[in-house]
Amino acid sequence: MEINTLSEKIYQKLLSKKTKEKSEHAILWIALASFIIHLSIIGLVHFNIISINEHSNLLKNPIAAIYTPFSFILVYEVYLLIYYLPKSTSTYISKQYEIITLIIIRRLFKDLSNLSLSADWFSIKNDNQFTYDLVASVILFYLIYLFHKQKTKIYRKDEKEKIRYVSVTKFINAKKWIATALVPILFMSAIYSFLSWSIGVFQSNATNFISFKNINNIFFEQFFNILIIADVILLLFSFFLTDEFHKVIRNSGFIISTILIRISFSVSGIINDALIVVAILFGLAILIIHNKFEKLIASEEIKKINNN
Repeated sequence: MEINTLSEKIYQKLLSKKTKEKSEHAILWIALASFIIHLSIIGLVHFNIISINEHSNLLKNPIAAIYTPFSFILVYEVYLLIYYLPKSTSTYISKQYEIITLIIIRRLFKDLSNLSLSADWFSIKNDNQFTYDLVASVILFYLIYLFHKQKTKIYRKDEKEKIRYVSVTKFINAKKWIATALVPILFMSAIYSFLSWSIGVFQSNATNFISFKNINNIFFEQFFNILIIADVILLLFSFFLTDEFHKVIRNSGFIISTILIRISFSVSGIINDALIVVAILFGLAILIIHNKFEKLIASEEIKKINNN
């Protein structure tokens, strides 16, 4: 009992509505400050006042400065993902989709500074990547819209009214414990990733720190690994609530979708965008079919009531 009380106190401290609002204000100020700092560093590098060993062209064009505040906003979006985890599975999954889409949007800002406006557009790697990301972001935006429409559909009474209260309480507590554990992991991973990258930028011989294949993958590649583990644990706990086939498939399908998003970090180019689109399309298809099952079961329950 004391453990549950302590866990609830920690949860309220880290993931309450008040904490969320404070975090939102803080991250907006940090994003604004980081944008000004990034612009200042670009100016110092441009006038040869300082010299920095940086290969991703983030310190050569002022447009690339938008990348930095976007990175902090993305970290806050991950916090929101954790915030919604105990409240709604579908909202939690939709947040994953929103985060990967924002990662692509952020990449567009970086790629804008590397564009080569010429007649050979489709033969230049950076221009091709920009095209892929531009098309993918529009498709993903629409798929997320469809996902939001589907997740609001309710055909049966809340599952909580049909099962034992104790089981529901245990499942909600499990989700709260996982969410509470994810918050410090989020911040430690973000700080470690940022410091490792920064040291690599300022010290060309820093071989003892993380070497990132793609700057866009910093932190998020590792964090999606953690999300997969959290999703599997949630799937196992969900069996205490229901063994309905369509719900098991839905929860399993969401995990597959998350894994596909994680795999996308290991590839580049059009395959990267294609994997992300397929991941969200798969999650959307799973939810649509799940809702059809719910509608069918609801209609059968109504028929039984009418017959009785």
